Amino acid sequence: MGNLNVVLSGQEIKNPLIPASGAFGYGMDFLDFWDVNEVGSFSIKGTTILPREGNPLPRIAEYEGGMLNCVGLQNPGAEAVRNEILPELRKIYHGKVFANISGFSIEDYEKCAEILDPDPSVGWLELNISCPNVHGGGMAFGTDPDNAVAVLKAVKAVSTKPVYVKCTPQAPDLTYMCQALEQAGADGLVLLNTYLGLRLDYRTGKPILSNTTGGVSGPGIFPLVLQKIYQIYPKVQIPIIGCGGVSTARDVIEMMSAGAAAVEIGTAGLIDPMSVPKILQDLPRCLEELGVSNISDLTGRAFK
Repeated sequence: MGNLNVVLSGQEIKNPLIPASGAFGYGMDFLDFWDVNEVGSFSIKGTTILPREGNPLPRIAEYEGGMLNCVGLQNPGAEAVRNEILPELRKIYHGKVFANISGFSIEDYEKCAEILDPDPSVGWLELNISCPNVHGGGMAFGTDPDNAVAVLKAVKAVSTKPVYVKCTPQAPDLTYMCQALEQAGADGLVLLNTYLGLRLDYRTGKPILSNTTGGVSGPGIFPLVLQKIYQIYPKVQIPIIGCGGVSTARDVIEMMSAGAAAVEIGTAGLIDPMSVPKILQDLPRCLEELGVSNISDLTGRAFK
């Protein structure tokens, strides 16, 4: 059996599978299906300083390649996550998680980091500057390099954990954005958050989603994300976590070959709650088929 361990900013995890923020909650919802300790890590729901109810319904629209969502960062707020949710999480999950933080100002991000960074459950901060489903925050920072760098520097100033930045494909020059973030001290990148999309009701011709537009995810965006990882990997030295459309073990291998050190899995887990353990079960067979002993050796294989 091949070695599935990977290292992210000096911290080893047992495999490269990381359920994505917003698709895995806090892990509790999956306990009836499988042992959540099987994954290398996972990213908790996007957290803001104040509680958010999110956007009105409807929040989900399907398409042949996956789904669109406009959930809008529904969460109980950073203090509740630290004081109520993370202590419960430690009872069921024994690894470290990514704390996904978001905000509507630099101060919001900074305060979120100050609250969640010290928690022993948190191994990394995931800086969400790419959510397309809120107004005045999220993606508003991720499309402007100066704003993105300002947020990152504020968070780095108050954090002790590695900070990974979750980027948006809507950035006008993603390569420049990633290089600017690396230069400003980012410990890693998460490529990518959802693409911006729209569905209209066939009968009325009106937008299906309450927010009009939503984030496009699922297998349909996999080739688009793969191209971005392939584009960015030779241009930076920090780790990349691939995110977008992964639904099989072969997708994991393909994404790592393009340059990802690990892979986040989102929509696949919503479609089939058993998708992550199925992928994990199939990975060793794929490594054996390829004659690869250590899965980390696949990272950047396309360039070797």
